[in-house]
Amino acid sequence: MAKRIATCAALVALAMIFSYVEAILPVHFGVPGVKLGLANLVVVSGLYLLRPGDVFLISLSRILLSALLFGSGLSLLYSLAGGILSYLVMLLLKRRRGFSAVGLSIAGGVAHNIGQIAAAAWAAGSTAVFYYLPVLVVAGVFTGMLMGLLAIRVLRVLAGKNI
Repeated sequence: MAKRIATCAALVALAMIFSYVEAILPVHFGVPGVKLGLANLVVVSGLYLLRPGDVFLISLSRILLSALLFGSGLSLLYSLAGGILSYLVMLLLKRRRGFSAVGLSIAGGVAHNIGQIAAAAWAAGSTAVFYYLPVLVVAGVFTGMLMGLLAIRVLRVLAGKNI
C-alpha cells in the first residue's frame, strides 16, 4: 500500500512539473489555446501501469493543484471538463483493446478539447465557441500523437512493455 501511494504521489509531482513547464514555456503552435499536453503523458502511461482509480486520482489531483497554482476558476472548470472526459474516453478504449498508446492518447487529446469547448460553451452561455472545435480537434490529434509516441518510449523503459 505504501509503495502504491508513493508511486501515485511521484506521478502527481511529475505531472505537476509538466504542467509548470507548459505554464512558463507555452508552446502554442500558432493557435491560441493549444498546449502540448505534457501531463497527458503521465495519464496515458499510468493507464498501462496502475489501477484505473489511481490514474483518475493522479489526473484529478494534478488538475486541481495546477489550477490552484497556475490558473483560475475558469481554467479549473475547463481542465476538469477536459481532463475527466479525456480520462473516461481513454479508459473505455483501453478496455476495448485494439488501441495502442498512440491511439489512446489521440482520443484523449481530442476528448480533452471537446470537454473544454463544452465547458466554455456552458460558461459563456453560447454555442458559438464550437466553431473553434475543428481547430482544436486537429491540434488534439497532433499533440495526442506526440504524447502517445512518448508514452510508448516511457513504457518500454519503465516496464519493458511493448504497447
